[in-house]
Amino acid sequence: MSNTPTVVLVHGAFADASSYARVVTELLADGTQVLVPAVPNRGLAGDAAYVASVVRQIEGPVLLVGHSYGGAVITVAGREDNVVGLVYLAAYVLDEGESLGELQGRFPDSPLAGALVYTPFPVEGSDEPGIDVSVDVSRFPEIFAADVDTALTRVLAVSQRPLAGAAFGEPAATAAWKERPAWGIVASSDQAINPDVQRFGYGRARAKVTEVVSSHLVMHAHPAEVVRVIREALASVTV
Repeated sequence: MSNTPTVVLVHGAFADASSYARVVTELLADGTQVLVPAVPNRGLAGDAAYVASVVRQIEGPVLLVGHSYGGAVITVAGREDNVVGLVYLAAYVLDEGESLGELQGRFPDSPLAGALVYTPFPVEGSDEPGIDVSVDVSRFPEIFAADVDTALTRVLAVSQRPLAGAAFGEPAATAAWKERPAWGIVASSDQAINPDVQRFGYGRARAKVTEVVSSHLVMHAHPAEVVRVIREALASVTV
């Protein structure tokens, strides 16, 4: 069993595993073991349970990396025994019993709040539909990825992975940062998650913080800085 952690990259809402493409390329070049699961984005408890099941099947230690809503997911999934550290990228960092809506509600809304689109979807076994939340395609580039190549943002805008609306009110069952070391990148030009939401969560988690002048999609805009922080975390937790 290797002592070098496997890096598990957890994407957020309105994105998918491909959002880590530039980061994965660099980590694989280092010889780092990497896994990027597709998060269902159906609800915090279920999404965290899914990621936790992926983590449990990895032999050896795991470093969890979460972007945006993925930060909330790793906060819960990070209680798995083989998780040795948490890296947050422009992310929500919840406390136990706290929801995304409660944390966000402590701070002024970002421009994202006025650009959300709500779409019903069928729920098996129920007469009531669920509600998918996505970002207005026309506003996606300015809000999510203002400093990313325009041609790429057009593709990202029409290939979003929505988040079920129920996820916003679902409380975190636990907070792994209370027992795990944490690192965090603040995207200081973020128009999706208020940077002060990020700073507050990171401070509460006693994370080692790096600030980057970046849009929300910091992995696309500044992959070298993201990789640097992941490498730093790996070096710190590798026995």
